[in-house]
This record gives sequence, structure tokens and C-alpha cells, in this order.
Amino acid sequence: VVAVSGGFDPLHIGHIRMFEEAKKHGDKLVVILNNDNWLRDKRGYESFMPQEERKEILESIHCIDEVVFTDHAPGEYFKDRSICRELKKIKPHVFINGGDRKPDGDPVPEVELCNELGIKLVYNVGHGGKVQSSSWLIDKAKAKSKKSKK
Repeated sequence: VVAVSGGFDPLHIGHIRMFEEAKKHGDKLVVILNNDNWLRDKRGYESFMPQEERKEILESIHCIDEVVFTDHAPGEYFKDRSICRELKKIKPHVFINGGDRKPDGDPVPEVELCNELGIKLVYNVGHGGKVQSSSWLIDKAKAKSKKSKK
């Protein structure tokens, strides 16, 4: 079992590349989807797409076998940004991190738990590294919207 996690709001080509490469690390790919509470707390505004729509889109991707939501309550992001509770439930053999997470760079809060449970961590998965970002896409759309209103 292989697990990946993220908000996927909106989904982009870097995510697809990560899913396809992640699936090669095992027989079953589980996506841990950060819920709307997590995204709202992180960004300070509502998600681009509601969690149920994001889940349905992810479930339609051929290499994804299962999608589960995080159970973050409103305001909890500031106390616990991790997906440790979900990893404890799923108990994957491998936890994949995309192009923006590296062992010597951006901290991965799940490292200690993965080491404790014997979950292999794999970093920088997805052809081309960090080729796109959901935040970049949203910021670009906001900038275009401001320009068109002038």
C-alpha cells in the first residue's frame, strides 16, 4: 500500500505525475485528501473546490485506488498540520512526497511516525519535480481577474 497526501485544490499536472509514479511503488494507491477545514485554515479562505468534488475527481483517475479525507476540525491546522492520524489508520508500506518536499528541505511532519511504524518515505516523486502549484494557479487567476476589472 502506497499513500500520498495533499489538498489537490485545484488538481494540476504535477499531481497527476506524482500519482502515476507513486503507483509504481506498490499495488494500491491511497490518496489522503486534506479536507476543507485544513485548506481554509491554511489559506485563510474557502477551498477552490469543495472536498467532495475534489474526492470525486481523484477517484476517477485510473491509478488511484482509494481516497480518504483528513479529519481536521476547524482551526486545527494551526496545532496539527500532519496527516499522522490517517497514516496510523491506513498503515501504508510507503509514504510518497511530491516535488516540493525533500528530506533536507521543507519539513515533513510525518517523518517520526513513519520511522516508528516502519513506513518507507520516498521524496520528490513526479517527473520534473515541482512543475506546478495549486497556489500558483489560484494566484495567477486572481491576478488576471484584477487586471480584467481595471
